[in-house]
Amino acid sequence: MPIEIESPEELGYDTIDANLAESSFRDQRLSDLGIDVAVDDLLLAYGDHLGDPDLRRAIADQAAVDPDEVIVTPGAAAALFLTATSLLEAGDHAVILRTNYATNIETPRMIGADIDFLDLDPADGFRLDLDRLAGLIRPETRLVSLTYPHNPSGTTIDETALRQVIDIVEAHGTRLVFDETYGDMAYGERLPAAAAVGDRAISVSSLSKTYGLPGLRIGWLLCRDPALRETLLAAKEQVFICGATLDEAIAARVLEQRDRLLPPIREQIAAHLGVVRDWIAGDDRFAWVEPAGGVVAFPWLRPEAQVDVERFYTVLNGDLGTYVGPGHWFEQDRRHFRLGFGWPTTEELHRGLAALSEAATRSIS
Repeated sequence: MPIEIESPEELGYDTIDANLAESSFRDQRLSDLGIDVAVDDLLLAYGDHLGDPDLRRAIADQAAVDPDEVIVTPGAAAALFLTATSLLEAGDHAVILRTNYATNIETPRMIGADIDFLDLDPADGFRLDLDRLAGLIRPETRLVSLTYPHNPSGTTIDETALRQVIDIVEAHGTRLVFDETYGDMAYGERLPAAAAVGDRAISVSSLSKTYGLPGLRIGWLLCRDPALRETLLAAKEQVFICGATLDEAIAARVLEQRDRLLPPIREQIAAHLGVVRDWIAGDDRFAWVEPAGGVVAFPWLRPEAQVDVERFYTVLNGDLGTYVGPGHWFEQDRRHFRLGFGWPTTEELHRGLAALSEAATRSIS
């Protein structure tokens, strides 16, 4: 996928002056967390196939599900892969939100699913159209895939809309896969876990985005349907058997101290959102729908700005060393780009935003 081929990891971080392409909070060191993990006494055996019991309890406590309804996976991407491959076969029908995190689209596509996309329109504020969602579902629809708070726009829905989505899914007898990876970064009240609201919903999340811990490779899925959960666990066992004992032990301690660790993360996100808001207000060549959660936005170059888009990226990347996620990563026009404002330092964010303006200035067609 372009998002992988052109990622900062592939380019090399040492070649980038301002990295605004990342979709997570800044990567953390273990020493930053202030947690105590007795690693010397940790038995490095095969772990519980569902996942470390302490970790599942910590996840379940927040999600309002039973610990046995939690399956820990190596990151949310693995959870999404296992879910799609368990629910879909070639020719099965799926309804998938777009734009979206690439895995939510590419795995069903590679399986050979018949996909209808529920496209979000920036002109409509990236609003979820519930009537259109219901209209896309067929008797043979096996899966509806949504993600909120949304990646890449940062928009979200409220609890009423979530319950309406679940009512639609249940009325049609299909399944909802709800990617809620940015749930802990909602700016207002956090949405309930979709799996806690409806038995036909599967919730997916991870530690990578909010906590800046992608190196732990900890994600999870929540499923209250016993038969489907057995299938999902079997899928995990076929691919991974179990998770990394050390990763899961550290992750359990992190989530047990969620109430201490989250507030400073939220404060920095709010401050950086304000920086981006001020930049957008000061440069009328760019527009956006302001995020309501997460650390990404999906702004765009206004058509009337008359900016040569290819020249814009050449200057931005090559001359100014600044990277964003161009629209083609999300099967959208390259005038759009994902802007990550949680990963850079405040100084890097200011530099990167200034570079975006400078690149637009140098690229007038």
